Amino acid sequence: MSAMTFALKHRPAQRVDMSPLVCQRLEGLDPADIAAIELINGKRKIRVDALFSISGSDAQHIVIANSFAKLDFIGRELQGGQITVQGSAGAYLGMAMQGGVIKVSQDAGMFAACEMKNGYLQIDGNAGDFLGAALPGNKQGMKGGTVLVKGDVGARAGDHMRRGNILIEGDAGDYCGSRMTAGTIAVMGQTGRYPGYAMRRGTLLLWRQPMLSAGFNDCGAHTLSFLPILFASFRGLDSRFADAGEAFNRVRRYGGDMAELGRGEVLVRI
Repeated sequence: MSAMTFALKHRPAQRVDMSPLVCQRLEGLDPADIAAIELINGKRKIRVDALFSISGSDAQHIVIANSFAKLDFIGRELQGGQITVQGSAGAYLGMAMQGGVIKVSQDAGMFAACEMKNGYLQIDGNAGDFLGAALPGNKQGMKGGTVLVKGDVGARAGDHMRRGNILIEGDAGDYCGSRMTAGTIAVMGQTGRYPGYAMRRGTLLLWRQPMLSAGFNDCGAHTLSFLPILFASFRGLDSRFADAGEAFNRVRRYGGDMAELGRGEVLVRI
């Protein structure tokens, strides 16, 4: 069977809620039923077939073609299967994702992978603010899975993060890893101001020297035996993180944030 493909016919002026178009909700539906699904578009509802040309029948592999930045909630609560986004994705990509795979060929908006529980999300371009974070008012962000961003990310990536991996090949904005309680965020590029701000536990793995807040203590240089094991777990990824030349085990360690629980760590490549 060929992938179920939704090719955007035209770009609507208002934002579109794409959350009904996930693998588990489309499995077993007739083509006419899928075409009749209504999507929220601004203040109105619009049928799927009024916005997209539909082809293919494999609901476990969904392709969104000609996608652009106003298509929000792609892959929300995805439980399995794969969603391939050809183009950019809007806000809340992979929100509360529970399993499966989402791949985006260009950029993603704010709150991508927010409160994600499991699965794999790959963004080949840039991501907005609050990647893998908690929704406003909530205290638990990303809880599991792996997020790979090949470009840059905005501010507060991993805010309130609890578990999982966020891998960033480019730069990260201010307050990366703020208020995180567990998990790993790795950044190959530059980080903005105060990474790890108010973090309680967890690991920030950095290739460049950061601008840390006063709540971090310099714990000196260390050779850490767990880092080769961590890098080995990335070898299957389509990423620079899979390159053996990027791996290291010698770091300068900073402990903090001492204004909070203080059991977090920032590891900087030497």
